[in-house]
Amino acid sequence: MEKIFDTDRLTKRERIENTLNLQPVDRVAIHDQLSYNAKVISLYTGKTFTGFEYKYADICAVIRQTLDACFPAVAPLGTARVSNNDGFVIQHDNWHSTTVSRPFHDVAGAREFLLRKTDELRRVGRQAEYGFPPGIEPKAATETRFDAERERENYHSYMQALQDHVGDTVIIDFSLQTGFCDCWSRLGLDTFIWLYDEDPRAISDYIEAYTDSDLRRLHAIADPTLSPVVLIPEDFASKQGPIFSPAFLRKELFPHVRRMTKAWQSHGLKVIYHSDGNFKKVIADLVDCGVDGFYCLEPAVGMDIVALKKAWPQMVWAGGIDGVDLMERGNPDQVRREVRRTILETNALNAGGMLVGTSSEINPTIKPENFKAMVDTVGEVLNPDFVEI
Repeated sequence: MEKIFDTDRLTKRERIENTLNLQPVDRVAIHDQLSYNAKVISLYTGKTFTGFEYKYADICAVIRQTLDACFPAVAPLGTARVSNNDGFVIQHDNWHSTTVSRPFHDVAGAREFLLRKTDELRRVGRQAEYGFPPGIEPKAATETRFDAERERENYHSYMQALQDHVGDTVIIDFSLQTGFCDCWSRLGLDTFIWLYDEDPRAISDYIEAYTDSDLRRLHAIADPTLSPVVLIPEDFASKQGPIFSPAFLRKELFPHVRRMTKAWQSHGLKVIYHSDGNFKKVIADLVDCGVDGFYCLEPAVGMDIVALKKAWPQMVWAGGIDGVDLMERGNPDQVRREVRRTILETNALNAGGMLVGTSSEINPTIKPENFKAMVDTVGEVLNPDFVEI
């Protein structure tokens, strides 16, 4: 049994499963994305790094020491400017990427691009983009058609190789999506809106084809023995609220979220939904889609995890420790107080349904002493009434 604290009584997987099933835990579970902060990685490995020169194995070593659940580790991206197969020019900046230019210059060009990609999705599907650990390569396609056995083999190889690196830590994969966020982010928000005004069918057909493609992959790869939970990541909100009207989301996004959620659940997995920003206006819609919980709760924009957990106690809530004002600019004592508030005021020790983590990820500007304070405080707030079943 791989422990984070000597007092741990549940395995990491047992703790995550209890949390997802709204059952008591010995302590709350910790979840985050640890791939981007060299100082945090240095603190726990004892190694000194200049910039982003740490390795994939270093990230995974820290995950094993500090997290019950994690997103897949991502090695530093470097700073190259690259072009992908579709003609998009991408600028990497070690831990994030920006689209520099697109293979079209107007709405007509965007429409032509989208129609072509929709046809491709319907004919051959979307190519899997699993971030295999170094030294592991996926099995290459030999034909231009969907091969469920190859998809299953690649996904199992990917998850098992990652599990070998992160030990007992539960992996929350997010490689399958509905295509909604992919569509508006690839086109650019302005072009997306203009094209939808001129030809809404072009947008709708792309999102549907993308979802259909990923659902086909989902049914090939889903396996709760690999992990009990997945994430559906589809950004649609700003700090002020949803970028798109609730009516638009009910037409173009939520039906596909419902389809994907039901598909994962049919294989025995729980589903967590992610969007940045303030999406309180449509929480009820997402609950109606059947999702089991939510991740990435930014208190600075009105998404306080304590208030949300009290309002929706039947849902799982994750990632509510302020990743900017608190984790970047605050001090360890302030972090400890907030972590204690989050655990105690949600009754998470007895009611489950809450994972401690930052409201974003462990970005490079987060202070390592604040991350350590967050982790250590979780290990100090124990459930004195916990009884193992």
